[in-house]
Amino acid sequence: MQFSKFGEKFNQYSGITQLMDDLNDGLRTPGAIMLGGGNPAAIPAMIDYFHQASQEMLTSGEWIQALANYDGPQGKDAFVKALAALLKETYGWEVSEKNISLTNGSQSGFFYLFNLLAGTQPDGSHKKILLPLAPEYIGYGDAGIDEDIFVSYHPEIEQLDNRMFKYHVDFEQLKIDDSIAAICASRPTNPTGNVLTDEEIIKLDKLARDNHIPLIIDNAYGVPFPNIIFEEVTPFWNENTILCMSLSKLGLPGVRCGIVIANEAITEALTNMNGIISLAPGSVGPALAHHMIEKGDLLRLSEEVIKPFYQQKSQRAVELLQEAITDPRFRIHKPEGAIFLWLWFDALPITTMELYQRLKARGVLIVPGEYFFIGQEDEWDHAHQCLRMNYVQDDEMMQKGIQIIAEEVQKAYQQG
Repeated sequence: MQFSKFGEKFNQYSGITQLMDDLNDGLRTPGAIMLGGGNPAAIPAMIDYFHQASQEMLTSGEWIQALANYDGPQGKDAFVKALAALLKETYGWEVSEKNISLTNGSQSGFFYLFNLLAGTQPDGSHKKILLPLAPEYIGYGDAGIDEDIFVSYHPEIEQLDNRMFKYHVDFEQLKIDDSIAAICASRPTNPTGNVLTDEEIIKLDKLARDNHIPLIIDNAYGVPFPNIIFEEVTPFWNENTILCMSLSKLGLPGVRCGIVIANEAITEALTNMNGIISLAPGSVGPALAHHMIEKGDLLRLSEEVIKPFYQQKSQRAVELLQEAITDPRFRIHKPEGAIFLWLWFDALPITTMELYQRLKARGVLIVPGEYFFIGQEDEWDHAHQCLRMNYVQDDEMMQKGIQIIAEEVQKAYQQG
């Protein structure tokens, strides 16, 4: 069968497709140790809350109304207005319902945004999205309708105590010219758990403003919700910022609800794209989130339940890894947020793609680091020495998985 150029592009087997296939296969495979995909933890207190909220919404009629009616292409009006009021009240941001649009998940939102701004321009020129540092989120990599829409740079690597390290933006490297359509960074970063400092965000904002391009911040794990962020940082937004959020990491990945906070021109564009591509975003997630705002529970649960759960889990995973892997060439990126640990095996004699295959054969699913170095033209050894590990499994499964990782890494160092 002959596919179009668009069809050929999106028919390819990509890193994000492999990740989701592994997640699906692992869920169906008894005994699989799921340290790969980005599924959030089933936090008991949050499951109980969703159960109770669903019962209340069913009784009130909100649940059936959400199931039985389309929303407009901008998204559920009541939720959009309530969220705008919450952000204005909490942070003093000058946002209204005209600044917020919903999408069917963050992945859809980034597909819209990247192709709205980058790729072939009306004058025939080609523009790209600048990722200030890579590794960056695997799901960006194949999101362009046109090829080659990303450019990124190596980070500065700060060595820390206890075999830890941290990435920083190397501002001396960054080059912005007329070929750059926008700057994009996740905060906290998937895959590394890195959190850009306030100083880095302010510098990126200035660079964006000076070059008359937007700054896109992927805030899927950040403040104010789900607040899986372990550093003291200042929430950031202005009219030149496109802030992307999600309901997934509250524990609601199945509702597929992305949130984009931007200026009115971007909001209108995304609304129009929604209407053409999907008629309207789904209603169930926004209805539940609106219920949470009305009850005063959205920020409270993020701060009191979700954040401490993941912080404790990340600390425990670090302890297990450092006990199991004593080789001095092994380092962990400082866990500052998100639901992953980023593992660096310096001078590893095999690629982490090969290590991934060896681990998969033993029932442990992780994600090889190669997929996350998007938009880099040169070959960098570091890109073949890192793994992303999800730390949300129960303690017993995590210990088993980490022990197998330790064994395979030791074999690799010894045998190649």
